[in-house]
Amino acid sequence: MVGGAGPAEPSDVRLCRSVIASVIAQGADPAQIPLDRLIAAVAAAQQGAVTWRQLVTLGVARGGIASRVRRGLLHPMHRGVYLWGQPSPTPLARAQAAVLACGEGAVLSHQSAAVRWGIRPPRRGPIEVTVVGRRVGPRGIRTHETASLHEADIRRLHGIPITSPARTLLDIASKLSTRDLASALEQAQVKRLVTKAHIVGALNRAPRRPGTRALRALIAEPAFTRSEAERRLLALLRCAKLPRPVFNHTVESYEVDVLWRAERVVLEFDSYAFHATRAAFERDRERDAALARGGYVSLRTTWHELHAESHALIARVAEALARPRRS
Repeated sequence: MVGGAGPAEPSDVRLCRSVIASVIAQGADPAQIPLDRLIAAVAAAQQGAVTWRQLVTLGVARGGIASRVRRGLLHPMHRGVYLWGQPSPTPLARAQAAVLACGEGAVLSHQSAAVRWGIRPPRRGPIEVTVVGRRVGPRGIRTHETASLHEADIRRLHGIPITSPARTLLDIASKLSTRDLASALEQAQVKRLVTKAHIVGALNRAPRRPGTRALRALIAEPAFTRSEAERRLLALLRCAKLPRPVFNHTVESYEVDVLWRAERVVLEFDSYAFHATRAAFERDRERDAALARGGYVSLRTTWHELHAESHALIARVAEALARPRRS
């Protein structure tokens, strides 16, 4: 578990030592290598970002730092953090710089981590970073304080310390609607980032986090089987007086879950409940494209929508069934 006391030598300094050791291993004398090459090597391992402490460790004097800033080689981003050789940071550079600015043990977290893992869409706003212990965050960075952060909840992505996908889901659970949290959970599952055990582990390590109840509710959903979904859907269609479909038929060389043949409408059941993972995500996208080329309207639903937002599902189905058929 990561606590308030960090290692004897900060991780950014250890990276400098590693770069210098690599130079020596190649038979070169670090003293004979231009400082800018060493700076570039360190920055390359950190998405282009480099800290004041790293520059000093490499042997750059205070005047040398100021000179490189004037010449446009170093671009200040946060106090003690610079961007090397490029005036505009990439999204990854912004994330890395924010983590470095928050000090030892800081990790990218919350919505910023969710975006980097690909489970939430890109968003504007400050980078979010979790820090261990009480610490004032640099301006322009949204910091979240925690007493401790378990090693199992920390990963590295593109070299950036970041909360694990499971911990990220827990962190954002209280900030999202049920639908958006379910979508993020589904994306994490589709991308093979989490298992139910990962989620349970993160919940058990932080049982008092806001959002714990919402995330537990999602992973506690019953198995989303075809038969259960079919029975529920038929009941909803009868109440809405909509046409009865057929189930598990082949269309355009693909087997689909639900088909209204005359109306050329297809409905697929997606599960994010960890009991029926969509193992062929890319194949599903190809199937949707093939159906569209064949003139079919493809809809998707989830266990949550079938049970908690059935009115929205029925409205989507009714709208699709009422559309004129494409010739």
